[in-house]
Amino acid sequence: MARIVLERFLQEQEGTIPSKTLINSMLRDPSQIPDGVLANQVYQCTVNDCCYGPLVDCIKHAIGHEHEVLLREMLLEKNLSFLAEEQLRAKGYDKTPDFILEVPVAVEGHIIHWIESKASFGDECSHQAYLNDQFWSYWNRFGPGLVIYWYGFIEELDCHRERGILLKDCFPTDIVTLRHSMAQH
Repeated sequence: MARIVLERFLQEQEGTIPSKTLINSMLRDPSQIPDGVLANQVYQCTVNDCCYGPLVDCIKHAIGHEHEVLLREMLLEKNLSFLAEEQLRAKGYDKTPDFILEVPVAVEGHIIHWIESKASFGDECSHQAYLNDQFWSYWNRFGPGLVIYWYGFIEELDCHRERGILLKDCFPTDIVTLRHSMAQH
């Protein structure tokens, strides 16, 4: 709502449609808005936005980080060797999953090279965006992988297994490692 009000205000003031860059800058820093009352109202709208405001962003980020730490602990507990996202970025990778396994594993008969943690529910809209923005890039660079939607997902979305992207709602219990499979022979 604040965006619409601010756009209309600026359009009336300047007689032209304001750029998205200007609008975004003023939404992030309402002190740039020339009208003090409007600046305060935009600030109040932004702070109190229960869906997309900065407080909600902080909470989502904290929950996401918490689940990445949980996943790291589970990988360590299973003695799986991995590189974390921050290690990969230090090596110059720009798009990286949360973890790349240094030695691939099998989950439900599928080879896994990387794992991405999503502390959210996998609905059709968000999953499609993640596929396009992240998962297929990971698949292209690192091979097949696993996405864990910690709060569940719509089952029909798990339709790319044969192409190399598995979905789970928890850490897999049936991981087969090279060491494990060699011990069976």
